[in-house]
Amino acid sequence: MHTRFLAASALILSPILSPLNAMAQTATPTSTTADTTANSAVSPSVTTQNNTATDITKLPAGTYTLDPTHASLTWKVNHLGLSHYTARFTKFDATLMLDPQNPVSATVSATIDPLSVQTDYPKPTEKDFNKELAEGAQWLNGTKFPTMTFSSTQVVLTGEKTAQITGDLTMLGVTKPITLNATFNGGYAQKPFGAEGVAAVGFSATGTLKRSDWGLASYIPMVGDEVQFTLETEFASAPQVAKPN
Repeated sequence: MHTRFLAASALILSPILSPLNAMAQTATPTSTTADTTANSAVSPSVTTQNNTATDITKLPAGTYTLDPTHASLTWKVNHLGLSHYTARFTKFDATLMLDPQNPVSATVSATIDPLSVQTDYPKPTEKDFNKELAEGAQWLNGTKFPTMTFSSTQVVLTGEKTAQITGDLTMLGVTKPITLNATFNGGYAQKPFGAEGVAAVGFSATGTLKRSDWGLASYIPMVGDEVQFTLETEFASAPQVAKPN
């Protein structure tokens, strides 16, 4: 009895369900050439993804200049033993001379504007702490000493992608050596989205210094003597001119 009822129901509903099934199949989206083209425009191409030169020897030799839109310089110092007060410089520049076949011959020079210090002080209408730190004679004294400079003197490889860079830091009219622990992050023989023939390379670096060595001794030990700093940098080369065949 049950079987005959199902069969009869199927005969009755078939004329109704068949048009609905046809409509559903017609509405199902199908992949088209236009869809494929649109998707490929959104997703990075395989060429771009595989264009990275993780081996530094694949990069062209020459002068690389800092890309300020992809660079940061932050520093921190112990505050009352409770936290590490953190600030940054927003105006700095650097030049890298690189021979990928001889990395230890690399040199880097940099300038920092002490007046560009940013502390993110939460009550700027009550106190301009950026200005106090930048211009104060007991701090960076940037009006009298408007430029801090670094010039490398030696590069020592410490690993496949790491090195120690020693150089002279001039601050407050005093020059002392410091050491950066640098990491090669990667590079492109042809920078993605860059002008043709422009290479790019990226480094991270950390280091420490004792500010008292440069005569900046205010509030020690309440404010720590040791300053830790971190750099994130990207450099770009001048366009490479293709050699004639």
